[in-house]
Amino acid sequence: MKISEIMETLKATLLVGDEQLNKTIVAAGSADQMDDVLAALADGSVLLTGSTSEQVLRTAKVIGVGAVVYVRGKVPSDRVIEVARSFDLPLMQTHYSMFVASGRLYMNGLRGLDGSW
Repeated sequence: MKISEIMETLKATLLVGDEQLNKTIVAAGSADQMDDVLAALADGSVLLTGSTSEQVLRTAKVIGVGAVVYVRGKVPSDRVIEVARSFDLPLMQTHYSMFVASGRLYMNGLRGLDGSW
């Protein structure tokens, strides 16, 4: 699923990453705790999270997350937005809850990891 399709599905606002709207995302995962992110996401995934800390982006970069979506209307600080820009990591924001956002992506064909890695 392309980032532009994720934006449409989640009625999301793009905060960073205008030039990456055609980037393909291969899977999705939802987490607020970074140890869960490390265990549940893979290279090229989208991360749905309510945590707006800079550490989220640093963890996402380490594992190769393709985009981050802040749920529940969360808005990151200007510093976090600048870090995302420096990492070339698209950021989006949606008013959907993590549960609803995950379900909408799933119903539109974007799945999570199946645990068989």
